Amino acid sequence: MAKGLTSRSESFPEWYNELVRKADLAENSAVRGCMVIKPYGFAIWELMRDQLDKMFKETGHVNAYFPLFIPKSYLSKEAQTVEGFAKECAVVTHHRLMNNPHGEGVVVDPDSKLEEELIVRPTSETIIWSTYKNWIQSYRDLPILINQWANVVRWELRPRLFLRTAEFLWQEGHTAHATADEAIDETLTILDIYKRFAQDFMAVPVLPGVKPLHEKFPGAVDTYTIEALMQDGKALQSGTSHFLGQTFAKAFDVTFLSHENKQEYVWASSWGVSTRLMGALIMTHSDDEGLVLPPLLAPFQVVLIPLYKKDDEKEKIMEFSIQLEKDLRARGIRVKLDQDEQKRPGWKFAEWELKGVPIRIAIGSRDMENNQLEFARRDTKEKFFVPMEERFDRIEGLLKEIQDNLFNRALKFREENTFQANSWEEFQALIEKGGFVYAHWDGTTETADKIKDETKATIRCIPEGIAEVGKCIYSGKESGQRVVFAKAY
Repeated sequence: MAKGLTSRSESFPEWYNELVRKADLAENSAVRGCMVIKPYGFAIWELMRDQLDKMFKETGHVNAYFPLFIPKSYLSKEAQTVEGFAKECAVVTHHRLMNNPHGEGVVVDPDSKLEEELIVRPTSETIIWSTYKNWIQSYRDLPILINQWANVVRWELRPRLFLRTAEFLWQEGHTAHATADEAIDETLTILDIYKRFAQDFMAVPVLPGVKPLHEKFPGAVDTYTIEALMQDGKALQSGTSHFLGQTFAKAFDVTFLSHENKQEYVWASSWGVSTRLMGALIMTHSDDEGLVLPPLLAPFQVVLIPLYKKDDEKEKIMEFSIQLEKDLRARGIRVKLDQDEQKRPGWKFAEWELKGVPIRIAIGSRDMENNQLEFARRDTKEKFFVPMEERFDRIEGLLKEIQDNLFNRALKFREENTFQANSWEEFQALIEKGGFVYAHWDGTTETADKIKDETKATIRCIPEGIAEVGKCIYSGKESGQRVVFAKAY
C-alpha cells in the first residue's frame, strides 16, 4: 500500500480523501467548502477541458463568457430555479468595506448597500437568457450555440474534494432554437458527446437515460444524464443535458419572428459537466497504491527514471535518457524525465505509481548493456523488458492497450454489479450490497421518496428501449418498464 493510504476495503471515503491529497491533486482551502486544485490535478482537468472543448466546437458550438453576478430579481422570474437553488445561493449585499471605527480590522460599510442584491451564479440560465433577449429578433438569429467555461458557487455544507465543493469549475452550454425538435436534438447530441468522452477518454462506462420528473433540473422539461458506477458500488451522476422547452424564453420574454411571420417563444437547452469528473476518474480506476490514470488524460503518459551509481554511468545514461525524452515528445507522447538526485529510485517508483503514470521506464547501465529497457505498467503492475529497437512501437501500443484495459475492467465491474430485483425484499438486499439495480417503479414521486427514505437509494435514470410490463417493487402498482436505482454521491 502506497505511502500509508487507507485501503479501499477498510474505508473507501478515507482512501479517496487521502489519495486526492497525497497524489497532489487538490487540498482544502482557507475558505470552508472550497478547494485548491494543485498543478497536477489541474493538468488532468485541462486535458479533460481541452478535449471536451474540441468536441463541442466540432458540433458548431462557440465559447463566450457571462457575468459571475446575477441580479436577484432574475432568479425570481423563474419559480422552479428559485426553488431549486435558493438554499445554495451566495448573496452579495454590499460593495465596500471600511476600517472598523470601534476597533481593529474592517467591517462592511453600511452606506455601500446595493440597491439590488446580487447572486453569485449557481448556474447561468437567467443571466444568459436576459442577454439572449437582446440578441434574438427573428429566425435568422437562430440557433445560438454557446458554451462557457466558468466557476459557479453552490453553498455546500458537507464538502468533499472534487465531488461537492462550494465553488467548482465546469462548462455550461446554453443554446437557443426555433423549434422544439431542434432543441431536443441538441440535448441528445450533447448527451452523446458526454457519453463518448467518458467512455473513450476517461475509460469510464456510463449509463445514459432520462431523469424522473422529480429529479430533473429546476426549470427543465426533461433532464438527461450519464451515470457511472464507482468501485464502492455507488453511482455518480457524471453529466447532464437539459431540454428546457420555452421555460426561460417565457420568463425573460425572448421571442422571434418565425418563417411564418409570427412571434414565437424560443426553445432552449442547457448542459454541463464539472470537476466532479475528476472524482469519477479517481474512484473508477485507482487502487490501494494510488492513482491509475487512463493514458489519454494522464499529464505524463511515460516517466523515465535513470538508474546509476557512478559518474561514468551517469553521463551515458543521462545522455540516452534526454534523447529518449526528446524522441517521445516528438511523437506526441507526454513524458517526464525524473532527474531528481535527492531521492532514491525506490521512492521515485512509489511516487510515480501514486500519481498514476501509465508507463514507467527504468534506464540502468546493465539494461543498456543488454540493449533493453525495463517497462512497468501501472494498470496491471507488470514489469518486463523491451528490446531497445522496439521501444517506440511498444510504448505507443501499450498506451492504447492500457486505455482499452481500463475501460474493459470498469465495464466488467459494472456488469458484475448490475442486478434485477423483482420484489421489495430482493431489492433491499441488492441495494445494501451496492451497484445498479433494475426494478419496476410505479412512476410516482411519493413511492420514489419512500424507497429513498427506507434504503437511501434513488432513481438514477430511466434508460431507453427496455419497455417491460411489471409491478412496482414497493407499491405493487402497474409499471411500464424498469428503472435504475442505486445509492449515489
